Amino acid sequence: MPASAASANLSSNASGRDTHNAPGKVDRVVACLDKSRLSQKVIPYAAAIAQALHAHLTLLQVLEVTAKAGAPADPIEWGIGRREAHDHIDRLASEWDDGTFRIDTIVIEGQPAEQISLWARNQGASLIVVGTHGDSGLAGWSLGSTARSLVEKASGALLLVPSSVPDARAVHYRRLLVPLDGSRQAESILPLATRLAKAEQAKLLLTHVIPVPELTEIGPLEAEDIELREQVVRRNERVARQYLERIRAGIAEQDVSVDIILREGDVRNRLSHLAVDEAADLVVLSAHGRGGRPDVSCGSVAFHLMTHAAAPLLLVLRPSPPEGGVVLNNKTRGGPPGRAAL
Repeated sequence: MPASAASANLSSNASGRDTHNAPGKVDRVVACLDKSRLSQKVIPYAAAIAQALHAHLTLLQVLEVTAKAGAPADPIEWGIGRREAHDHIDRLASEWDDGTFRIDTIVIEGQPAEQISLWARNQGASLIVVGTHGDSGLAGWSLGSTARSLVEKASGALLLVPSSVPDARAVHYRRLLVPLDGSRQAESILPLATRLAKAEQAKLLLTHVIPVPELTEIGPLEAEDIELREQVVRRNERVARQYLERIRAGIAEQDVSVDIILREGDVRNRLSHLAVDEAADLVVLSAHGRGGRPDVSCGSVAFHLMTHAAAPLLLVLRPSPPEGGVVLNNKTRGGPPGRAAL
């Protein structure tokens, strides 16, 4: 795939609101790997997005060199590990290179999430692709340590590929589930979702879940209480439909197929089930919605989908931090590096 730049970023979303910092433009996709076969499942998902958005694809592996307490790193051991890591990732690139696009490879050293985030930032990789689990396996946490840390440290967009997805040689995104709650934060994913849907000739499933209003209960609800709750639900459904129809009209002008899905109930559970019921190939979601808090990396809905959704989750995180920091080089000289590319 040629290293051509992606088309111009969308300056506003389909509802007409300003979406400054909306990640409609993706120039470089980085697929994060380790030595495990689980991590290799991310490659076709990363390749599909890179191909659709005419972006660079880089396969990246972090080499963790562990030294004995109080002793410096063994340069021979480090050299062997570096060579094995390069051989491994170059072999994967060769296996996935079908001649239609180019795959770059890079090996860096240090703590995985920290170095992936730093490399992506300095190299302009606006989309990081990582498996929910890697060489630590499926036991323990519902998310592996690297995936959890990237949610905290990374900026831009993060594609989480569940370890439960079947092995595939090629991936196509045909049905994109896009949850919206009416907030600008949630709508920030629309430019990227729309561009991907247009490139893949996919259908956008604009989705809103209407929570059931809570009423203070000290006993059985009376008839007027039930009617009041139903009135609120009907009102919210009417407003939500008008909202989604307005967004659909804006997206449809870009020759993208759009369906509207309205459901009632618990937002988190409904969305995780909808991803299965609607056979979604991808869920595209903002890390924060209407109830977004600046002191946490993602809201409760996003966190629930990260740990429960069966489909890959494309999560739009925070904007990129200010320029600065250490630039990672593609080559190192001399002895074992500190935190640099190998």
